[in-house]
Amino acid sequence: MSQTLAAPRPAMTRWAQYYALTKPRVVQLIVFCALIGVLLAQPGLPDWRLAGAATLGIWLVASAAAAFNCLIEQQIDSRMKRTAWRPTAKGELTIPYTLTFSALLCALGSAVLYFWVNPLTMWLTFATFVGYAVVYTVILKPLTPQNIVIGGASGAMPPVLGWAAMTGDVGPEALMLCLIIFLWTPPHFWALALYRVEDYRKAGLPMLPITHGSEFTRLQVLLYTFVLFAATLLPFVYGMSGWIYLAAAVVLGVMFMVYAWYLWRDYSDLLAKKTFRFSIWHLSLLFAALLVDHYVSPWLQRVVS
Repeated sequence: MSQTLAAPRPAMTRWAQYYALTKPRVVQLIVFCALIGVLLAQPGLPDWRLAGAATLGIWLVASAAAAFNCLIEQQIDSRMKRTAWRPTAKGELTIPYTLTFSALLCALGSAVLYFWVNPLTMWLTFATFVGYAVVYTVILKPLTPQNIVIGGASGAMPPVLGWAAMTGDVGPEALMLCLIIFLWTPPHFWALALYRVEDYRKAGLPMLPITHGSEFTRLQVLLYTFVLFAATLLPFVYGMSGWIYLAAAVVLGVMFMVYAWYLWRDYSDLLAKKTFRFSIWHLSLLFAALLVDHYVSPWLQRVVS
C-alpha cells in the first residue's frame, strides 16, 4: 500500500536510509534557528569552539528526535503519500535498528552538550527531545486538533538552546525568538495540512482542517499571521535590534498576511502550497535579517557618530 502511494524513488543505501530518518530539511531549519541564538547571544563574534560544539550537539539530538518520530509514526507514514517513502514506513529499517540509532544520536549529542558546552543546554535540549518525540508525537498529535499549537513549544526552542549554550542562562531576548517561532508554527503547518488534508484523513489524525473544516482553518491561519506580525516587532521594541531588522520584519510580515488573506478569501491547493513555502522563507529571512542587523547596526552607529 505504501509503495503505491509513494512516488517512485531510487533504492537507498543503508547509510542513506539512516540519513533520511533524521529529516535533514527539518533539522537544517532547527539548527539554523539554534545558530541564530548562538550568534545573537553576545556582541561580536562568538567563541567558535563553543559555538561549534553547541551546534553539533543540538544537531545530533534533533536528528535523534526526528528518527524517533519516524519510528513512532511508522504506520501513519505508510498511509500518507508525503511520507510513505521513509525507510521505516516501507519496512526497510526495523524497530530495533531505528530505536538504537535514535538512542545513540541522543546520547552522543547530550554528551557533547554536557561536557563541551554546559549542563543547562544539555537538559533544555533533552527536554525539547521529550517534548517533540513523546509529548507531541505520542500524546498530542493523535488526540487533539490543537496538537501543533501546544506541541509547537518544543519546536520553538532552538534559539533558546543556542542562547543558553553561549551565556549559561535564558534571557528575555531568547524567549522573544522562541515566541516568534511558536506563533509562526500554526500558520506554517496548517497551510500544509490544508492541501494535504486527505493524507491526514487516511492516517486518522485529527488535524484542524478535518475536525473544523477548511474555512475555519484558513481563518486561523490569517489570525495567527496578525499575532505573529506583532511578535516579530518585539526585538525592535525591546532594543535588541535596529532599523534593518524592523524593515525586514514589516515587509515579510505584510507579505505573509497577504498570502493568508488570499488563502482565506479564495482557497486553492496551489495557493496553500505557495503559502507554506513562503512561510519557510519568512522565518529564514526574518532571522537572517536579525543576524545582519546584529552585526551591521553597531558598525553603522560608529560611522554616523
